[in-house]
Amino acid sequence: MSSRKKAGGRPLLSPRLRALALVLPLLLFILATFVAPLAEMFRRSVHDPLVADALPETVAALRGWDQLSPPGDAAYEALARELQEVRAENRARVGQVGRRLNRVESGMATLVATTARELAAAPGASAREKLIGIDAEWGTVDKWFAIQSAGQRFTTRYYLNALDLDRRPGQGVVRQEENRRIYLLLLSRTLWVSLGITALCLLLGYPVAHLISHARPERQNLLLALVLVPFWTSLLVRTTSWIVLLQNEGLVNDMLVGFGLIADDGRLALVYNMIGTFVAMTHVLLPFMVLPLYSVMRSIPAVHMKAAASLGASPFRAFWRVYWPQTLSGVGAGGLLVFILAIGFYITPALVGGASGELISNKIAQHMQTSPLNRELASALGVLLLAGVGALYVVYDRLVGVDKMKLG
Repeated sequence: MSSRKKAGGRPLLSPRLRALALVLPLLLFILATFVAPLAEMFRRSVHDPLVADALPETVAALRGWDQLSPPGDAAYEALARELQEVRAENRARVGQVGRRLNRVESGMATLVATTARELAAAPGASAREKLIGIDAEWGTVDKWFAIQSAGQRFTTRYYLNALDLDRRPGQGVVRQEENRRIYLLLLSRTLWVSLGITALCLLLGYPVAHLISHARPERQNLLLALVLVPFWTSLLVRTTSWIVLLQNEGLVNDMLVGFGLIADDGRLALVYNMIGTFVAMTHVLLPFMVLPLYSVMRSIPAVHMKAAASLGASPFRAFWRVYWPQTLSGVGAGGLLVFILAIGFYITPALVGGASGELISNKIAQHMQTSPLNRELASALGVLLLAGVGALYVVYDRLVGVDKMKLG
């Protein structure tokens, strides 16, 4: 009897279990590299327990506080005691608490560090007198509101910041100060840049795909290879190559000067701005538009256009009424693919975009990598970006239908 069968002759594993065993490694890989990071991003965007863990009694004493005047003596006593305890256990944690409070109210990092250092020697009969004696800011509402706000384990504060909003004592949710309103600007810029690059890729890629699909078979492979050449070169190399080409002393400006189109002292600024971002990103993403279009166009019989012409349609009318509708599935697939890739692009805008070409992905990377770290705000921005892409996907599914998408 085979070891793979039971005594009755039936397999030890049913077909479903065997299929599950085959896909289990891929499933675990997706869970580890895709689902788990997304779940962690969602968690970080709303969960921030650092202050609540470091100052639990102070946070508890501020529950029910009216935010109109400084809190009672119980809050001062709890804060004074807990700051000393935190400093005695781990001085580095005092800095962590201060930096977290600084996200709500500027100046809190210095205030907390100074207060924790000077509390033991501060004169005063009560904790209130000691704290205010160290710094009169402890007698204001804003500093205590920062502790109350940052002391919430689960919070929407980072989503408010990502939308240039803030919660102020006694006022509720208000807009950020004008000089701090940057995220909505970056989100809107990212949206219109992604839409613009998608339109530019469609404008350039449509005739290229048409040319390839109608070329002789021996030429199609060569043309497709030329389209795929960018995939054989590192993204970093392609991006830095555009810096060389577009800079003031680069090949493009040299050619314009050589042909007499511009003066030598009037060279164009083509890099470290939005122009450089558009050029480099379009070059990188163009194949993602051409390939879906080519896949759809090669399946359209050539006799359709001939039939339209034989019925008296002009070339444009035949294209618009006969050919274009049949390519919409490729247009939708290529447009969706290019837009989703463009909206999360990071390396190219960071290298060739400069300040005016900065996108929201650059700000997310900055919060994740540079000091002071703010991974919670970066996570909130990432969730908003993901929600925008998800909304676009739903709209596309309702208008066109994902089942009609053709990627190759």
